[in-house]
Amino acid sequence: MQCSFCTEHTFWNYGQKVQPWDQEVVLSAEMPLVKEVTTTLREWGSIWKQLYVANKKERVVQVQRLMWDLMEWRSQLLSGTLPSDEFKELKQKVTSKIDYGNKILELDLVVRDVDGNMLDPENASVINLFRAHQDATTKINDRIKEEQSNIQSDHSGISARIQSSPTHSLYVFVRNFVCRIGEDSELFMSLYDPNKQTIISENYLVRWGSKGFPKEIEMLNNLKVVFTDLGNKDLNREKIYLICQIVRVGRMDLKETNTKKCTQGLRRPFGVAVMDISDIIKGKIECDEEKQYFIPFALVGDIVQIRKEYPHLVDRSTVVARKLGFPEIIMPGDIRNDIYLTLWAGDFDKYNKTTQKNMEVIMMVCDEEGKANSICLGAGDRPLNEYRSVIYYQIKQPRWMETFKVAIPLEEMHRIHLRFMFRHRSSQECKYDKSEKNFAMAFVRLMKDDGTVLQDGLHDLVVFKGDSKRMEDVNSYLSLPSARHGDVHKGATLSRSSSSVGGLSVSSRDSFTISTLVCSTKLTQNVGLLGLLKWRTRPELLKENLEKLKIIDGEEVVKFLQDTLDALFTIMMEHSQTDDYDILVFDALIYIIGLIADRKFQHFNTVLEAYIKQHFSATLAYKKLMSVLKRYLDVSSRGEQCENYLRTLKALEYIFKFIVRSRTLYSHLLMTINRTVITMGREHTLISRVVACMTAILSQMDDRHYTLYLETFSGTRDLVDFLMETFMMFMDLIGKHVYPSDWMAMIMVQNRVFLRAINIYADTMNLKFLNNNDFEVQLWNNYFHLAVAFITQESLQLQHFSPTKRNKILTKYGDMRRLIGFAIRDMWYKLGGNKICFIPGMVGPILEMTLIPEEELRRATIPIFFDMMLCEHKHSTHFHKFENEIILKLDHEVEGGGGDERYMELLENILLECAIEYPFMKPEVEHFVTLVKGLLVRLLDYRTVMNDDSRNNRMSCTVNLLNFYKDINREGMYIRYLYKLRDLHMAVENYTEAAYTLLLHSRLLKWSDEQCGPQFEMGSSQTQRQQKEYLYDTIIGYFDKGKMWEEAIILCKELADQYENEVFDYELLSQSLKQQAKFYESIMKILRPKPDYFAVGYYGQGYPPFLRNKVFIHRGKEYERREDFQNQLMSQFPSAVRLNITTMPGDDIMLSPLQYIQCFTVQPVLEIPPRLKNKPVPDQIINFYKSNYVQRFHYSRPVRRGPVDPNNEFSMWIERTTFTTVYKLPGILRWFETTISPLENAIETMESTNEKILTMINQYQADEALPINPLSMLLNGIVDPAVMGGFAKYEKAFFIEEYTQKHPEDRDKLARLKDLIAWQIPLLGGGISLHGKRVTDDLRPFHERMEECFKHMKKKVEKEYGVRELPDMDERKSTRPRSVLRSFRQSVISISSLQGSECGTPTKTHPDRYTSIPRTYT
Repeated sequence: MQCSFCTEHTFWNYGQKVQPWDQEVVLSAEMPLVKEVTTTLREWGSIWKQLYVANKKERVVQVQRLMWDLMEWRSQLLSGTLPSDEFKELKQKVTSKIDYGNKILELDLVVRDVDGNMLDPENASVINLFRAHQDATTKINDRIKEEQSNIQSDHSGISARIQSSPTHSLYVFVRNFVCRIGEDSELFMSLYDPNKQTIISENYLVRWGSKGFPKEIEMLNNLKVVFTDLGNKDLNREKIYLICQIVRVGRMDLKETNTKKCTQGLRRPFGVAVMDISDIIKGKIECDEEKQYFIPFALVGDIVQIRKEYPHLVDRSTVVARKLGFPEIIMPGDIRNDIYLTLWAGDFDKYNKTTQKNMEVIMMVCDEEGKANSICLGAGDRPLNEYRSVIYYQIKQPRWMETFKVAIPLEEMHRIHLRFMFRHRSSQECKYDKSEKNFAMAFVRLMKDDGTVLQDGLHDLVVFKGDSKRMEDVNSYLSLPSARHGDVHKGATLSRSSSSVGGLSVSSRDSFTISTLVCSTKLTQNVGLLGLLKWRTRPELLKENLEKLKIIDGEEVVKFLQDTLDALFTIMMEHSQTDDYDILVFDALIYIIGLIADRKFQHFNTVLEAYIKQHFSATLAYKKLMSVLKRYLDVSSRGEQCENYLRTLKALEYIFKFIVRSRTLYSHLLMTINRTVITMGREHTLISRVVACMTAILSQMDDRHYTLYLETFSGTRDLVDFLMETFMMFMDLIGKHVYPSDWMAMIMVQNRVFLRAINIYADTMNLKFLNNNDFEVQLWNNYFHLAVAFITQESLQLQHFSPTKRNKILTKYGDMRRLIGFAIRDMWYKLGGNKICFIPGMVGPILEMTLIPEEELRRATIPIFFDMMLCEHKHSTHFHKFENEIILKLDHEVEGGGGDERYMELLENILLECAIEYPFMKPEVEHFVTLVKGLLVRLLDYRTVMNDDSRNNRMSCTVNLLNFYKDINREGMYIRYLYKLRDLHMAVENYTEAAYTLLLHSRLLKWSDEQCGPQFEMGSSQTQRQQKEYLYDTIIGYFDKGKMWEEAIILCKELADQYENEVFDYELLSQSLKQQAKFYESIMKILRPKPDYFAVGYYGQGYPPFLRNKVFIHRGKEYERREDFQNQLMSQFPSAVRLNITTMPGDDIMLSPLQYIQCFTVQPVLEIPPRLKNKPVPDQIINFYKSNYVQRFHYSRPVRRGPVDPNNEFSMWIERTTFTTVYKLPGILRWFETTISPLENAIETMESTNEKILTMINQYQADEALPINPLSMLLNGIVDPAVMGGFAKYEKAFFIEEYTQKHPEDRDKLARLKDLIAWQIPLLGGGISLHGKRVTDDLRPFHERMEECFKHMKKKVEKEYGVRELPDMDERKSTRPRSVLRSFRQSVISISSLQGSECGTPTKTHPDRYTSIPRTYT
C-alpha cells in the first residue's frame, strides 16, 4: 500500500504565512512600545559604554547584539506596515528581548499585562502586581536558563514561546489523499503517544470518495483541523505521533470481481500512516510546506484565542478536534458533557458455524423509548443515530480499539443507556447476509443510582442472547445487570441458576469489553463529592464527606467550584453555635484554594475572585476563619507540628479575601497578618505572598477605615503595643525587602502604602502620646528609627539610579524621601522638652538622613542638629554627648558613602547662622564646626582613596585620620584606624611598618591588671597587661619578619623585665631570653640588604590636595631598583608626566592642571648612636644604622657656574641638597611628606637671591653685549627702601627675643640667615659697580638714586651683621683656582598633618642640629 498526503500548514504566533488580502496595517496606537524601545536603548547605551571602559568584552558584545536587534525591530515598528499577527509576534520578541537584557544588566524588572504592555501599578491591585512580578521573573529566568544551556538554534525563540504558553494547538491542512483503494474510505487522524500506547485526541474524520475526491466535493482544499486542548505535559511527552487510520467502506474482499453479489457498505480495515511530530510540536524544527506529508504546526493558545488572532487561517469551517479528557488548564466557562467510548475487544464463539464469525458491532444511544442522534465518529462529521464497527474477517477475538464520542444533553443523562448489538456479516449479500440477524446484545447505563456518572476505564459487559426482537425491547433487559462484576442496578438480579430472564439469556461463551472516558463539567464520578454537595440528605455522613474532599481528584472539585464553596460556607454558618466542623471546613477550603494555585487550574482564579465578590454571602464566616487561622498560627509559634500550617500560608491570600469580604473589623485582620509576618522568617518561601496580602489590605484602607480600626483598641496599652509592633515590622521589611531588588514597581508601591500608614499612625501619636503624662519614649523612638530607615533605604536613593529610572520614579511616585523627611522634622520640633530623651540616641539616625544628597531635604533637617545642641546645652551647659556621637557616627557614615563637599558647606553655614541668635553658644558652635569640618575633609579624602589602586594614598589618608583622632582625644577611633593601617601594611608585607603601627597602640596600655576600656577591647575581656603582652608578641613577630631585630630586642628586654621583676614567670622569661639570643645571632650572621631611598615629587593641580605640589621620601624594598620603583609609581598615575629634572619645577608646572611626577635616588646620612661612637663596632652592627634610624638624606648633582673653561678641569661645581625628616625612617609609613619651615624658607630665599646676583655678574662680565635692563631691574628690586633686600620681614619675624626663646634649636639657622644677609652687600656692591660702567646717560639719574639707596642699606647691614668682602671683580682671567661664595640649599622633610603627632618611628628621637653643608667649588 502506498499513500501520500499533501498538506498546507501555518505556524501561529511566529513565522506565520499571511496572504495579501489578510493584511491589516497597525497604526500609531501601539507607539508606546516604540517609546519603550527608545528609552531602553538610551539606558543600555550608557551602560554599554561603561562596560566598554571596564573592558568587559563578552558583556559588551552581548549588549551590542541586543541593541542591534532592538534597533532593527524599532524600525519595523515605525514602518507602520505590519499586519496584526506579525505585529503581535514582533511585540512578543521585542518585550522578551527588553526583559532579558534588563535582567542580565541588573536593571529593574518590567512587569507587563497579558498583551505585553507595561503594567501600570495605578491600575492594578497589589496582588495582581505581585503575581505579575512572579510571572515575569519566572519567564525571564527560564529564558536565561535556555541561553545558558546552549540549546539555542534559529528556532529557540519558537521553542521558548511554546514552553511559556499554558495551552497549545496543532493545525493541519489536508490537501490531498492519494491511495489505490477503488472504494470509498474513511480517514481517521489523531494524536498518539507510542510509549503509553494511547490515543490522546479525538479523531478528525475525512470521508474520501472512490474517485479520489472528498465525498463532499465542497470540502476540496478546505480540509482543515485544529487539535486543541494540548498542555505542556503533552509537549513534554517523549514521543508524539500523528496517525491516520484508513478504513475502506465497501465489499468484504477487494479481490472479489463480481461486485453485484458482494455485500456492500462494510467497514473494513485498510491501513495506517504514522509520522513522528515530536520535534515539530515542541518547536525544535521548522517545517517545509512543499513536503508531501502531514506537516503540523504547534500553535500557542486555545481555540478561542487562535480564532481571534488568526481569522485568515482558522475560520468557522475549520474542524476542532479536542483532547481526550480535560486540558491541563480548564478554562472558566468551558462547559463539556462528552463521553468517549472505545470498543475495546470481544471474544465470540462460532457456535454451529464451521468458521469464525465476521463480527460487526452496532451501537445505539437509547432512552426508555428509542434512539437518539448523539454519536459522533470523529470531529467534523455529522451526528449519527448508530455506530457500526469495523469488521475483521473470521477473527474469534477481534480488537477494534475504535473510539467515538457520545454527546448527550445533561438533562437526558439519567434516562440514557448504550446498547450494543452483535451480528455476523457475510461477504455474499444475496445468499447469506440478508438472512443474518442480531444474535446477541449488551448494554450499559451512563448514570448510577447514587447520582454519579459511569466510572472511567474498562467495563466487561454481560453479553445476552435471545430473540432479535426481544433484544431491541428495552423493557426486556434494563432490569438486568449490565456488567459482569459490580455495577449491579437496583432491582437487577441474575443468578447462575436462572440465566434466562425476559426471554434473554447470558452467553457465558461470549465476552465484550468497552472503555469509557467521561469529560463533563456537570457530572461527577465521585460519591464523596456528590455527598458533600447534597450533605443535607445524609447529615450523619457530613464529617466523612468533608474528610474525603481532600482525596478527590482536583478536576472533579474545580468543575463544581461554586457549588462546593457554597456547601462549605453553608455548613459553617448553619453550625455557627458549635465548632464541630470549623477545622474540617477550613481545611477543605485551603485544599480548594491550593488547587486553584496549581497551574493546571490557574485560570479558575478569576472564578474564585468572582465568587468572592459576587456570590459569597457568609457575613459571619470571618469569626470561624479567624478562629482556626489563629489556632494554627499559635500552634506553629510554639514550635509544635501543624500538618496544615504550610498549606494555610499558601492559601493566606484568599483566606484574607474571604475574611475581608465577610466584613470583619480590620483590627482583627491586621493584628493577625502582622503577627504572621513577624512569625515567618525572612527566608520563608511564602513571606513575599503574605507581605503582598498585607500591603493589599492597607492599600484599600481610607482614612475612615484607619479611624475605625484604631478606635477598636480597648485601651491605650493595646494601641501602643500595636503601633510599636507595626513600626518594628515595617522597619524590618524596609531594611530587608522580601522582593527581589529588580521588582521596582512592587517595592515602590509597598513604600507608598507604608508611607501613608506611617503618617497616619504619626498623627495618632501626636494626638494621644505627646503630652508629658502620656508620653511614650519607646514608641516615639521606634517611630523616628522607622522613619529614618524608610528615608535612607536603598530603593529610594535616586542619586544611585540611571536618569531613565530616576525620571520614572519621580514621575509616578515622586520623591518620598522629602515627604517623610519633612514629617520627621515636624515631629521632632513637636517634642518640646522631651527632646533630651533622644540625645544622643537619635544623632546617628538624623545624621544619616541629612547626608542624603537632596538639597531641600538637607536644608530642612540640618537645623535639627543645632536644636539638639541647644537642648543639651540648656540641660547640661554643654553639648559633649552630641559632639561625641556625631564624630563617631560621621566616621561610619562617610566611610559608607555618605556626605560630600556641598554637605560640608551647608553644615557649616546653617549651624553658624543658627548660632547668631544664641551669642552665649557661638564660640562653642564655631569650635564644633571647625572640628567637624576638619574631620569631614579627612574622611572625604580617605573615602576617595579607599577605592583607589594606590595603596600608598590609602595609607597616607589613614595616618591623617588616626592623628586627627589622637589630637582630639578620641582614642577609640584612633585605635580603629591604627588597625586599618596595620591591615594595609600586612597586605603588602610591610612587616616593619605594621610593627611600628601596633607599637603606637601598645603605648596607650600600662603594665597593670586594670581591665581594658571599651576602646581597647580587641577580643574577650582582658587586662591591660594581657593585651599589651599580646601586642608585644605580635609586634616582635612582625619585626622578626622585617629583619628589624634591634627593635625586637628592645621589646624582648622590656618583656623579660616584666617576667623577672613583676610577674615572676621564669618560664616565659626563659623563652624571651632565648628569643633575644636568636635575634642577636641573626644580626651577626644573616645578611640584610640595604634599602634605597627615593625622593618623589607630585606636581600639578591634577593631584588631590594631600599630594598636590608636595615631595615625599620613600623607603624602597629590598633589592628594589629605582626604575622598578618608578614604574610601579607611574602605574598608579597612568596619566602623569614624568619629569627628568631633579630640581624643584617652576610655577608653570605647579599651576598646571596636569599631573607630573619627579623621582630620584637620595642617600641616607649615617647617624651613629652615642653608645657606639668611638668604639670598635663590627660592620654587621654599624651597617644597620647606615639605612635605618635615618633622618637626613643627601642628593648631589654637578652644575656649571659662569663661563666654561676647557683648560680648567675644576670648573664643574657640585651642588648638594640635604633633606632632613622630622621622624626617623623606617616608621609607620614608608615615606614622609616634604615641607620647609618659615625660617628655612627665608634661608633658601636669601640663597636664591644671592645666587641670582652672582650669576648675573658673571654673565655680564663674560658678555659686554648683554642689555643693561635685566641687571637694572634685579638690583633696584633689592636695594629699594621698600624692600631693603627683602630681609626686613625676616628681622621682624626671626631676629626677636620671643622667637629665640621658643626655638633654641634654630640658633645655627638664625646665624646662617644673618650671614647670608651680610654676604648680599658685597654682591650688590659688585653689581652696582658693574652697572655704573654699563649704564647709558639717560639712565644715569636712575643709577645715582640706586647708589644712594645702597649706601644706606650697606651702612645698616654692616653695622648689624658685619662686613664681608669679595675678590676683585675685575680679575677676569687667572690660572689659579679661586674661592667664591659658599652657598647651599637645604630642605627639611616632614608631614605637615603630623606635626606634633606620633606618626614616626615610635622610638626616642634626638633632634639634630641644623648644620649648613656648603657647596664648595674649587
